[in-house]
Amino acid sequence: QVQLVESGGGLVQAGGSLRLSCAASGRTFSRYAIGWFRQAPGKERDFVAVISSSGGRTSYTEAVKGRFTISRDNAKNTVYLQMNNLKPEDTAVYYCAADLYYRVTGAYENWGQGTQVTVSS
Repeated sequence: QVQLVESGGGLVQAGGSLRLSCAASGRTFSRYAIGWFRQAPGKERDFVAVISSSGGRTSYTEAVKGRFTISRDNAKNTVYLQMNNLKPEDTAVYYCAADLYYRVTGAYENWGQGTQVTVSS
């Protein structure tokens, strides 16, 4: 298993940027695909982006393509989500998750506790 801790959330105006970090414990981090998900109040948790264990493959939900970039540094056991041109509809709690398989669904083995992102208009 791997333990995950998100950070970097906060309050930002529309059009601004934030970079979320997902720090993992464990020596097997480089074996895991890492996904980012988000959950807005009263809504289901939705897929945002995923990166393969090597970092060579990524996928994004359509709503964030061209604005968000997922990346990883396996030497630092950390995955990043760079979010640019933020919109009020991006407001949500953002979670990172780890799984041995590359997934665009929510069936991940390990989850972090989440970090709040609020975008004001």
